[in-house]
Amino acid sequence: MPSLKDLKNRINSVKSTRKITKAMQMVAAAKLRRAQEAAEAARPYAERMETVVGGLARAVQGSESAPKLLAGTGSDQRHLLVVMTAERGLCGGFNTSIVKLARQHAERLKGEGKSVHIMTVGRKGRDQLKRFQPDTLGDDHVDLSGVKRLGYDDALGIAQGILGRFDEGEFDVATIFYARFKSVIAQEPTAQQVIPAQFDESEGEGEGARTLTDYEPSEEAVLADLLPRSVATQIFTALLENAASEQGARMSAMDNATRNAGEMIDDLTLEYNRTRQAAITTELIEIISGAEAL
Repeated sequence: MPSLKDLKNRINSVKSTRKITKAMQMVAAAKLRRAQEAAEAARPYAERMETVVGGLARAVQGSESAPKLLAGTGSDQRHLLVVMTAERGLCGGFNTSIVKLARQHAERLKGEGKSVHIMTVGRKGRDQLKRFQPDTLGDDHVDLSGVKRLGYDDALGIAQGILGRFDEGEFDVATIFYARFKSVIAQEPTAQQVIPAQFDESEGEGEGARTLTDYEPSEEAVLADLLPRSVATQIFTALLENAASEQGARMSAMDNATRNAGEMIDDLTLEYNRTRQAAITTELIEIISGAEAL
């Protein structure tokens, strides 16, 4: 049985931990509001961009002059997986869920006899993939630890690196992995192919599809200019969604940790009081027994 001093030290230690988790919860809540607003503000632009590019893509699909980013290389044997995670931990299963989805995708592709190369954005995902996918993990890593507020330039730098490698023929298909923000307690791990461009066939069947638009100089030329921007926009949206998901997961995890610490303090306090009462009772018995012996 632990002594009273040991119990007291443990109670103080848990109280200190609860102060830390409570502070982290409050910081995550403040950051979450800004990150959520940024992610939600970017969604309409990304959706409209996808609608416009998707309409152009359907118009030139099958054409010999279709851009390479749309038509692809004619093969799907070499895959680039861009895994986006957080730079820091203490956010529950946020990082693990994204890495798990990427691992499953990589293992499926390997089972089909295809080659896989993984590029990481965020330190936590890279640390996990070093253990599970060391053969597919190269030196391609983007460190965003020094970025306090994500901007389009951050996504543009990543997109330019990916597009440059595609132009050099290093891969055939590129897929990004991130967590789409749903709510504080719900973040959805998502895999999204960005090269060659893919679009929902059902999109644009409403009022927008009936609008006749003339493009100058040509649909192929406009599409060739928009597709690289579309890739950068998709990466930027994924980064914003990831940032909001990370703060939501951290807020939820720290809230659970704070609650668990409170319950542990209550249990330890009860044990401390019982142990103290038992010690007092024992001392009283010893005093009474000694007095009767006299």
